[in-house]
Amino acid sequence: MVTIYVDEREKNSRVPNILISKGLTIVFKMLEAGDYVISNYIGIERKSANDYLNSLIDGRLFDQLNRLKKIYEKTLLIIEGDIHKEIRNRNVHRNAIIGSYISILFDMEAYIITTRNEEETAEVIKRIAFHKPKPVKPLTTVHKPKISTVAEWQRYIIQCFPYIGPKIAQRVLETFGSIHNFCNASIQELTRIEGLSDKKAGELYQIIHAIYKDYIEKVGSEHKKRIIDYLEMNGSKRSKEVS
Repeated sequence: MVTIYVDEREKNSRVPNILISKGLTIVFKMLEAGDYVISNYIGIERKSANDYLNSLIDGRLFDQLNRLKKIYEKTLLIIEGDIHKEIRNRNVHRNAIIGSYISILFDMEAYIITTRNEEETAEVIKRIAFHKPKPVKPLTTVHKPKISTVAEWQRYIIQCFPYIGPKIAQRVLETFGSIHNFCNASIQELTRIEGLSDKKAGELYQIIHAIYKDYIEKVGSEHKKRIIDYLEMNGSKRSKEVS
């Protein structure tokens, strides 16, 4: 079952109760950014049409979306209500709204969905929660990426670790400075990276520091062979001495 984390400030909204009535599990908590989080992967900012215009004018909107972008792999903005009516009532030029949409899509790399009311907002969140991405066909051949700089190789190598995409890889290198420092970081230090939970940091630490299974078997067998050779050699010497 997918868990949806809901910011405490959304308790005054009807959306959480509607989600519960639709069979979803929700957990209220103080979110670092956004109003709804799905599977610690998608961060959602929900705004009424009126609040959208207010946050656009006072500059809060892009700051909020930027914080979401830094934490989650996917960012979604839901604008709830009749935005066209609000534009007319407040005498806002439509070109300003179109410009904000373009900036959100291309500069902030966020998705935008408009809904009519709280019921429709809850339905959108529910469908996203249960959405199953199309399976990716496995590659039959592996090609090395076209990389020309050390920095590009560093980002590529960091992204090979689980739970780390392009955004988190950039934050890892900005925090630790090198792959060497990252690999020698403690669990506590790894949790400083936005987007890495305590559990994920612990798993990364284990992957980095665990001894490879085949190596253990190889070293064990070599050590065993050396002991046998030593015993056989000494046994042979003692036999000659006795004779």
